[in-house]
Amino acid sequence: MFTRREFLRAAGGTAVLLTGAIAGGVRAVPPADPRRIAKYVTPLIVPPVMPQTPGQDGALDRYTIGVRRFRQQILPPGHPPTVVWGYGATHDPRTFSSPGFTIEAVAGRPVRVRWANELVDQDGRYLPHLLPVDPTLHWANPPGGPTGRDGRPHLDATPGRYRGPVPLVTHLHGGHSADHSDGFPEAWYLPAARNLPTGYAAEGSWYAQFAAAYAAAHGGSWPPGSAVFHYGNDQRAATMWYHDHALGITRLNTYAGLAGFYLLRGGPSDLPPGVLPGPAPTAGDGGRRGYREIPIVVQDRSFTADGALFYPGGRAYFDRFSGPYAPRGDIPPIWNPEFFGAAMMVNGRTWPYLEVEPHRFRFRILNGSNGRVLNLKIVTDPLARRPARAALPFWHIGSEGGFLPAPVRLGHVLLAPAERADVIVDFTGVRPGTDLYLINEGPDGAYKGDPHAAPADPATTGQVMKFAVRDSRGPDRSVPPDRLTLPSFPHLGTENATRRVALVERNSAVVRGAGPAAVLLGTLDEDHRPMPMMWSDRLTETPAVGATEIWEIHNFTPDAHPIHIHEIAFQVADRRGFDHGTRPPEPWERGYKDTVIAYPHQITRVKAYFDRPGLFVWHCHLLEHEDNEMMRPYRIGP
Repeated sequence: MFTRREFLRAAGGTAVLLTGAIAGGVRAVPPADPRRIAKYVTPLIVPPVMPQTPGQDGALDRYTIGVRRFRQQILPPGHPPTVVWGYGATHDPRTFSSPGFTIEAVAGRPVRVRWANELVDQDGRYLPHLLPVDPTLHWANPPGGPTGRDGRPHLDATPGRYRGPVPLVTHLHGGHSADHSDGFPEAWYLPAARNLPTGYAAEGSWYAQFAAAYAAAHGGSWPPGSAVFHYGNDQRAATMWYHDHALGITRLNTYAGLAGFYLLRGGPSDLPPGVLPGPAPTAGDGGRRGYREIPIVVQDRSFTADGALFYPGGRAYFDRFSGPYAPRGDIPPIWNPEFFGAAMMVNGRTWPYLEVEPHRFRFRILNGSNGRVLNLKIVTDPLARRPARAALPFWHIGSEGGFLPAPVRLGHVLLAPAERADVIVDFTGVRPGTDLYLINEGPDGAYKGDPHAAPADPATTGQVMKFAVRDSRGPDRSVPPDRLTLPSFPHLGTENATRRVALVERNSAVVRGAGPAAVLLGTLDEDHRPMPMMWSDRLTETPAVGATEIWEIHNFTPDAHPIHIHEIAFQVADRRGFDHGTRPPEPWERGYKDTVIAYPHQITRVKAYFDRPGLFVWHCHLLEHEDNEMMRPYRIGP
């Protein structure tokens, strides 16, 4: 291991040193002061329902959903609109938004979506990324062509940002589908642009194989610049969401706006209409007012003075490291290990307000942030000293995999990125004219599970949205949450095997004191020491079809990580310290989940049933980590 000075001497003075202002060839543009953004002056947007493709045949629900670039008024009036990417129905340009419209699905009725990459201009030429892409990572790498795609490029000097066509592939987070429809990170595809550069790979390594598997199962082909996915919806009613999952670039594609809700209703694991607060948005309702079931995605974002999305253009933003960068060093020039936005955005607007009645409301909350852990609470004073006293409780009725065994009354809701909470808030008895506030007491940096950590800035990221209580516009016939009987809850049987996996942070092997250079998953050896694995290393997680397994997640890093396992829903068994103590899952973790917080220096144990063969992935859902090696493929079956 060298010091930075020793490294430069050993390199003969040829290593490229990049200043913080131009790290990775991207000139830094500072974010605007979030305190200058007015709060609670714009109403909350309730995502409408995604329209189906015209001409349905009745056997299943069909959608053609594209990704396009457009301007959206995220900041309050008086600020410039923001250029974003978003999903929408290709037959109706008015439906493109960020977050995307909600896909409403029914248990047992399949949904088929053609996901189209339409990131082209009006002349059909590809659009470069809105944000700085680091081409030194192990990523989709279209310039590598058929032999170098989905790899780490061979470089002679530190490159600038990648400005070519953008790879996409959509993952239904929480879905239970064949692997060809899961959104595998190496099944990406470029837009069908007229000017794709010669020699570029137009699709990922697994695209053609999954397209053939889809055709064998369902017929038809995948048109250029798109993929067709089939969702059987053979699972419990639940709050799911869709987002991009392309290899090594998910953090940027999602931050640019690519996310939306997918709500699965009906079946024996749902409640009949009228029991829970409603109505919810329905197809073609024209955006009526008076919804009492509302999906809410909370995200943190930063903006420049001209309204553009801000995302760091170089590694120096994170730790002031100024080189040497890859390939002469092992620190990527642009990738940041973590990023936390300075403003809070809810359903695509900063600090909105929602008019509510003195009735019960159902909120389906998603933490859609790249890396921020939220600790949400409802209070009367948004600037109150933290921890603040809760003014109203949350009645937690569901997690990622559907309803809990029974409602849980909570003063706060803790959500890591990708976790969801299905909650009821009872405004009954609150006097009209009262203002209540949803605040965030999670930290403004990495979450470590420390209850005494400094909370988010009360003036900015410590505030989320306002509830303005108004006069009642009708009766509330929903059942009070403390009287709810939730659907019967199936527990998993005895496990067949226990599998030990590891979370590891890797510092620079070249420059002393620089790091992390990457964050990894892995296994444990016979002495329980971590064995880090790269994305491209051999498969180590291979449960049999029909197996029930305990996965013991050993976190050797200083931070908490939300771990997501594709394809399956699991139950949290317990958490154990490396040296002492076992504690049961939290009350809100006693349902089915697909993402769990693995705390530092603890073993988080989850139990899962693996029922469908195929190639899937598991990964950290801190997106900056996922994009730099904290993701591994796993295979169910032989």
